[in-house]
Amino acid sequence: MVKLTRIYTRGGDKGQTSLGSGRRVAKHDMRVAAYGAVDEANAALGLARLHTKDLPKIDAMLARVQNDLFDLGADLCTPHEDQPNNPPLRIVPAQVDRLEQEIDALNANLPALDSFILPGGTPAGAWLHMARTITRRAERDMTLLAEHEPVAAPALHYINRLSDHLFVLGRAVNDQGRADVLWIPGSNR
Repeated sequence: MVKLTRIYTRGGDKGQTSLGSGRRVAKHDMRVAAYGAVDEANAALGLARLHTKDLPKIDAMLARVQNDLFDLGADLCTPHEDQPNNPPLRIVPAQVDRLEQEIDALNANLPALDSFILPGGTPAGAWLHMARTITRRAERDMTLLAEHEPVAAPALHYINRLSDHLFVLGRAVNDQGRADVLWIPGSNR
């Protein structure tokens, strides 16, 4: 368990930070950017949850996702090592499977789309769409990192599936899609 007794250490004052392995890297390192974007998505989910307290099943899903995103951050901040002394926390396929099951269950109750959706609708829906777009950026950062260093496949699967999950959740909190704001192509010409 993590125990924080000091919030500032002055260790990053020269533009570097420590990874989970202890290795020091620049704060703009690709790995730091990837887990930073994951952290931003988590913060946006915290804002969405301010509007889901009256939707206990959805709020519970979001609570699980927020916890998973800390797992994902831990996964990303610890570079791959062959036979580590202390195996790091990694995203596992069961976390991806859970997202897929929740997507399927939520989507079964939604009407089919005949247009793209503009972010908005309800406050919860708007924040879920914001979290979805940040999640897509985190995915771009992770796939860029994966071109240079190993990133575990379940972590990449999780972040890809999460954006789909947040899209479907955004529709669910938008009165099961009835409050979705639909794109009308060329409507302002």
